[in-house]
Amino acid sequence: MSDAITVFSLGISDAEIADLRQRLAATRWPDAETTGDWNQGIPLAYTQEVCRYWANGYDMQRLATRLNAWPQFRTTIDGLGIHFIHARSPHANARPLLITHGWPGSVVEFLKVIGPLTDPVAHGGNAADAFHVVCPSLPGYGFSDKPRESGWGVDRIARAWGVLMQRLGYPRYYAQGGDWGAMVTSSIGQQDTANCLGIHLNMPIVAPDMDTLSSLTPLEQSALAGMQYYNDWDSGYSKQQGTRPQTLGYGLADSPSGQLAWILEKFHAWTDCGEGEARHPENALTRDEMLDNVMVYWLSNSAASSARLYWESFSKPNLEPIHIPVGASIFPKEIFRSSRRWAEKRFPKLAHWNELPKGGHFAAFEQPVAFVGEVRDCFRAMDAL
Repeated sequence: MSDAITVFSLGISDAEIADLRQRLAATRWPDAETTGDWNQGIPLAYTQEVCRYWANGYDMQRLATRLNAWPQFRTTIDGLGIHFIHARSPHANARPLLITHGWPGSVVEFLKVIGPLTDPVAHGGNAADAFHVVCPSLPGYGFSDKPRESGWGVDRIARAWGVLMQRLGYPRYYAQGGDWGAMVTSSIGQQDTANCLGIHLNMPIVAPDMDTLSSLTPLEQSALAGMQYYNDWDSGYSKQQGTRPQTLGYGLADSPSGQLAWILEKFHAWTDCGEGEARHPENALTRDEMLDNVMVYWLSNSAASSARLYWESFSKPNLEPIHIPVGASIFPKEIFRSSRRWAEKRFPKLAHWNELPKGGHFAAFEQPVAFVGEVRDCFRAMDAL
């Protein structure tokens, strides 16, 4: 099997843009929600407004311009073509860092943090905090290939990422992730202990410690309430994607407005974007930033293939201990949160822990400055071990 690494550059054709605009113009809309808010999902008026902007105001080459500003490549691992950004630091002693996204995210989440991570001096930091950054697109996501067989779950992806880092010449490396990226990164921390020096998670998946239920802290009470809310009101997408991703894919593959709504509803639900009636996704992310991410899914036709990761791995998370150093950053609007004492049960070498005052599920996307600070602090602490 070839170990070749080839240069990748995103091209968005006039035909793709014309097709997208035609589909947006021909959308058959549902009737409006009966609540006048987000309680039944993304409101009709806002969805129509953003779709009009997508067709007529958004720069259709913006995603290509932003992605192509960074070195991108593809290589074949375990029979599957993998797309990744590989941004090398100008600093000689930079540490290799593998960063993995989740759903409904993409490598777009990291475009604001690659510069500060690779060249901290140019962003007011210290050269000792420099990283060579590798950001792969998950199998079935973005510009990686779509698996043609079942079996591409979290553990197989983690093994593929280990191969990727060795192929790039990084025998020892750090890893970071949130959402599915946290699950993949955790699996790396379980499997690739000979090569991975430590991991950082912004959504550590930790079971509540039953011995603490009679003395819960405010954070733990909030975390349990958040789990209950997720189960009651926020998990329909995961049930569909985890059981019938193919059925879902037909509508989203055919309808850009449907693909947009499926993703933007989660930007509203999972970002730190205000409270009550003032809550709005554009308080956390710009409209253009959200559309950049939607464009990744639309152009690559990856609604069904991205959803299949839920079918593969969502119902059977591996919560076994991780024995290499672990760092965790807890953002207040994250879906699943943990306390330090719960986390220490799974992570006996917990090297970094911080509970931040602002931010949600898409940490690097929403709070790039805080995210970069957390990554630097975490791996600086591990270097001192």
